[in-house]
Amino acid sequence: MRLGLMALPVAFFAVFFAYPVAAITGRGLTVDGVWQFGRVGEVLADPDIRGVLWFTTWQALASTALTLLIALPAAYVFARLDFPGKQLLRAVVTVPFVLPTVVVGTAFLALLGRGGLLDELWGVRLDTSVWAILLAHVFFNYAVVVRTVGGLWSQLDPRQEEAARVLGAGRFAAWRRVTLPALVPAVAAAALMVFLFTFTSFGVVQILGGPAYSTLEVEIYRQTAQFLDLPTAAVLTLVQFAAVGAILAVHAWTVRRRESALRLVDPARTARRPRGAGQWALLGAVLATVAVLIVVPLGVLVERSLDGPDGYGFGYYRALQSAGASGGTFLVPPLEAVWNSLEYALAATAIALVVGGLAAAALTRRAGRLVRGFDALLMLPLGVSAVTVGFGFLITLDEPPLDLRTSWILVPLAQALVGVPFVVRTMLPVLRAVDARLREAAAVLGASPPRVWREVDLPMVRRALLVAAGFAFAVSLGEFGATVFIARPDNPTLPVAVARLLGRAGDLNYGQAMALSTILMVVCAVALLVLERMRPDRSGAGEF
Repeated sequence: MRLGLMALPVAFFAVFFAYPVAAITGRGLTVDGVWQFGRVGEVLADPDIRGVLWFTTWQALASTALTLLIALPAAYVFARLDFPGKQLLRAVVTVPFVLPTVVVGTAFLALLGRGGLLDELWGVRLDTSVWAILLAHVFFNYAVVVRTVGGLWSQLDPRQEEAARVLGAGRFAAWRRVTLPALVPAVAAAALMVFLFTFTSFGVVQILGGPAYSTLEVEIYRQTAQFLDLPTAAVLTLVQFAAVGAILAVHAWTVRRRESALRLVDPARTARRPRGAGQWALLGAVLATVAVLIVVPLGVLVERSLDGPDGYGFGYYRALQSAGASGGTFLVPPLEAVWNSLEYALAATAIALVVGGLAAAALTRRAGRLVRGFDALLMLPLGVSAVTVGFGFLITLDEPPLDLRTSWILVPLAQALVGVPFVVRTMLPVLRAVDARLREAAAVLGASPPRVWREVDLPMVRRALLVAAGFAFAVSLGEFGATVFIARPDNPTLPVAVARLLGRAGDLNYGQAMALSTILMVVCAVALLVLERMRPDRSGAGEF
């Protein structure tokens, strides 16, 4: 039964992930069928490449440390304090995570770049600086720490810490000896996920870093798209693959440790109204941080989209309806990118739900190394170069029976690769919570396996399935690294359209980029607000 459920996901990943990545890597490292492993040493000996590796690593470490420093107080606020507007604030802090990285980069460009808010007020520009990159990474990953650590923190029984204080421990000593050890696995898991996302950062660095800063992902794109140097790109892909594999292995270990070591309680029993000046001050500081770090960049993005040459209005939005208004950047009106993205994302969501749903069902019962390896395989698309996947699509899916280069389905297939891990991570905790005796009782009464799923599992996981669909839709809508290679010029997606507009000079192109980014932000925010209302039982809060 388990192998039958795994068959389709394994085939999907083999054809649309492993095959393209292996093909593009093999093409870069072989000459006349002979592997050129010496090329690895040559590439890694290049001072410029070593500089890219060093920058990729230290900016990921700095981004992770800064995110933890800023977000951990908010994790406490969401876990332990109850205040009006808490659910709305939870949705607000999560909006950046579901935004495409291109939109994140655009928002900070509007805030920190040429003609941005800081430039107008104080003549300060931070674009093409490492500070802009670090701040954008904190903006993007803030919710990862808040929801991963805060979700677990809200389920820790506060009576254990209170018992320590009754026995004579001070407030800090009780927290350090009781709560902190329980939180360490969640903090480690959140830190590893933030490090993973920043280590593989593409859209943010591409827009804000300029020519001075390049992560591995950006360098793979440059070597592939600009210099056509496949050997260098292949070596960098292998380096990133090895690093991501190590990160995911450590992350899986922390998750297993967290699942086996903790006894959790209902989060509704742990949150209280703020008491004392300290808690009120902490709540105020968190609200101020959210306003400055999250609301201001998004607000400036909207303001710039409305600030046209003739004053405030919808001029840039109206210009999106004409292909000629963008100076020949598009073969079709840029506004068509909205409908293209929605259609692609819906198709990608359907694919991700089928593949991810079967994979989650196969992983429901814990087993040995085979299943753990299968679980790791499902996570790899989050870290392996999307640029490599996209370019691999072009060189592998070009012959019957898989000649898909001119097919519209190529883009949803690439987007679904990113959506599947979110479907699995959303559905798996709920599926594991279903009492196996219910399935056994249905089987004893004569129900076939499909009917057991329909009558027992589906009613319990329906809401989780809707949440998984929402996450898959949001991440598919914003996928950029692979789509930039395979989206046809007459059918651009929103992230690709934004990047093309930002790549051309002129206030009109800049204004249209802001307008398209605002549209994409609103669509993602609406999807997230719907998710917040449909979220399943908080018992799965430890899973982001």
